[in-house]
Amino acid sequence: MKKTTILDIARELDISFSTVSRALNDHKAISEPTKKAVKEMAERMGYQPNKIASSLRSGKSKTIGVLVPRLDVTFFSSVVHGIEAVMNENGYSILLYQSQEHFDREKKGIETFLNSQVEGIIASISLETDKSDAFAAVIKRNMPLAFFDRILPDLEVPSVTIDDYRGGFIATEHLIKKGRKKIVHINQYRNVNIFNERLRGYLDALKHYGLPIDEDLIIKGDFSLDFGRQCICDLVSKKIDFDAVFTLEDFTAMGVVQQLKEYSIKIPDDVSVVGFANEDFTSLVTPSISTVDQNSMGMGREVAHLFLKLLKKGDYYKHTPEKFVFEPTLLVRESSI
Repeated sequence: MKKTTILDIARELDISFSTVSRALNDHKAISEPTKKAVKEMAERMGYQPNKIASSLRSGKSKTIGVLVPRLDVTFFSSVVHGIEAVMNENGYSILLYQSQEHFDREKKGIETFLNSQVEGIIASISLETDKSDAFAAVIKRNMPLAFFDRILPDLEVPSVTIDDYRGGFIATEHLIKKGRKKIVHINQYRNVNIFNERLRGYLDALKHYGLPIDEDLIIKGDFSLDFGRQCICDLVSKKIDFDAVFTLEDFTAMGVVQQLKEYSIKIPDDVSVVGFANEDFTSLVTPSISTVDQNSMGMGREVAHLFLKLLKKGDYYKHTPEKFVFEPTLLVRESSI
């Protein structure tokens, strides 16, 4: 079926192409009756504006690229929801790309955004990202860039994060105050800033309450449900004594809970468990899992607002970037009551 164009509307109304174009864009030189007639005809004929052509004329696509590690995690999908809500309120659309935690896919995503004429990029880096070259190229083009959650500290751009150190501290402190003295911490083997900060919070909480740091209780690997199960299997097979587990995120915590139940280890009587991120399933499983909430929706809305502020500036990187840090909240549930 032939797509309706501005020229088709002009022919139907017997007016010029330029008059239709101006009327559709609410140009002040066009009378209200003409605008009304043009818009009614456009709707009747099923006219859809050509956004690409419009962006080429105006130099503005009204589209923002959003780059996330993955969307099968509630945290990231919730952040995206917050970003999209604010952007839509302000007349922008988003173009979404998943890196799937791979550096090469992340670079491909940035290239896709640049080729799609987005007005800027909001991103959270992949687990594999250990250099800033691809994002530095965005800055070099003087394109607005903002980070959320996982950032590149060497790039001076607006960012919204959570106090991961504080999150690690309060999760460990909670377990200590519940009388736990041999607390396992499951972390990531890669050098990722947010996970390093959660580990640092765990270590400082132990020191603050006079508990020894036992390297046998600090496990580094890849976070997943299966890895959480494997960690418990290894601890039990090595006969390592422990009475609590604090994991860097909730999928690993779920794996821990599953394996503890399989071994008939009572939760929280024998072993308490705390995760991180407040994934949806943590409140639905039995026992429900204590976790650290990251205010994901708020993070999405806040980074969108920071980004819109950045868009209004002519020279995006001339001024000191705004950096917003959320305070984490511990949600105590059945796994550590």
